[in-house]
Amino acid sequence: MTTTLVTAAAAADPIEIDDCWNRIGVAGDQTCEKLAEYVHCRNCPVYASAAQRNLQRAVGAGYKQEWAARFRQPAIDTQALDASCLVFRIGREWLSLPTKLFVAVAPEARPHRLPHRTDRGLTGIVNVGGTLYPCMSLAALLGIDDSEGEAATHRHTFARLLLIRWEDQAYALPVADLHGIERYATAAVQAPAATINKGLSRFLSGVISIADMHVGVLDAALIGYQLARTLR
Repeated sequence: MTTTLVTAAAAADPIEIDDCWNRIGVAGDQTCEKLAEYVHCRNCPVYASAAQRNLQRAVGAGYKQEWAARFRQPAIDTQALDASCLVFRIGREWLSLPTKLFVAVAPEARPHRLPHRTDRGLTGIVNVGGTLYPCMSLAALLGIDDSEGEAATHRHTFARLLLIRWEDQAYALPVADLHGIERYATAAVQAPAATINKGLSRFLSGVISIADMHVGVLDAALIGYQLARTLR
């Protein structure tokens, strides 16, 4: 007994295959003598030969026309995901910076204060893997109360140090929570809401929506300039 196998409606010719696996194999009454050697039909050369014949079948003109018509359809999503960012939280605010700025993510560390330096935003230096980094408080620079805020639901919260490099200088930025890397379409970036505090809004180039979060897109050039200015 053979079975006519047609894997596509527009295939040129149906293929006649003896589907013994459905009769005497694992999907049948299991009386095939080869089962003792191969255990399962998928290990049998007969099954492999049938699969190879199916893959090597001639392709009909209708099949080609069907796929050509499908590929001619315009893309449903016209907004390309042409940018990526690292999303983190400071206080209640979810923010992001371009991924190209980041060197590494490190565990939270207590900064050592620098004598005779009381600059707003510079909290000291931290040792990460034997390298010293100036520890900069984005909360102070952006006017955010970092004593408030809560984590996203159903996940643990761990404070981190984000190590970034702007031009020739590296910085350590403490954050309360880390969401991770996200891709987004620059065409989908929206203007910041009028309710955002003025200290933060002037550093934002827009807002993106990720899941149920509204994430502020920080202006990398302005942030880099402000960090360098604070460190002078």
